[in-house]
Amino acid sequence: MIVGLGTAVNILAIGTGTTFGVVVGSRFHDKARELITDVLGFVVLLAAADALKNLWDSHFISALPRGWTLLSTLFTLLIGGLIGVWLRIEDHLNNFGEYLRIKFGGSSHPHFVEGFVASSLLFAIGPLAILGSVQDGMGLGQEQLFLKSTLDFFAAMAFAATLGWGVAASIIPVAIYQGSWTGIGFALGNILKEYQVSSMTVVGGVLLLGIGFRLLKVKQVAVGNLLPALFLAPVVVLIAHSFI
Repeated sequence: MIVGLGTAVNILAIGTGTTFGVVVGSRFHDKARELITDVLGFVVLLAAADALKNLWDSHFISALPRGWTLLSTLFTLLIGGLIGVWLRIEDHLNNFGEYLRIKFGGSSHPHFVEGFVASSLLFAIGPLAILGSVQDGMGLGQEQLFLKSTLDFFAAMAFAATLGWGVAASIIPVAIYQGSWTGIGFALGNILKEYQVSSMTVVGGVLLLGIGFRLLKVKQVAVGNLLPALFLAPVVVLIAHSFI
């Protein structure tokens, strides 16, 4: 078994899906593209709902003091969001996307930055990105990342049909993010408990809500600034767990 193969397949799926999306999407009218974006926004909201159901997972509830499943999520998002604002993560993501647009696309791709930011967050957020990468690093199999690759292929195709080549640029942060978790899995083994994974999944679900709202043009949530919450989540619930 080749460590890192799962992420490599995932990157290939995103690139291939983007190519199909750009080729097919160029034949769509504006109203058809808007409809595709709306449908993708609804699907992202469904994915968020699936992640948020972990709030009521019995293992998660029993691992924390009474009522702390919601409180720990609140504290994690608030602290993570403040850190993100301080680090200006959203601005840096937008600036990086703008740099790539100018370098590779110029003014011919007005939605390049939006495609890069939205797809980067969507592909990196979620339990499959973390658990699949850690499992890959531990040499326990790559099935989870292969599943994620299938989902990301269709998501990339749908994104690229309306947002263009910016979706392909998401390969860079996805490779860094999943590669880092693969390295952690290889070096440290299974470092997360089940309730910590549940906490990260719930926080990821909230971030997915923000992405869904952005796609549906409900509210332009600065989801990038909330990314530190993903890394804080297992620490916050570990502290809460110690008070049981």
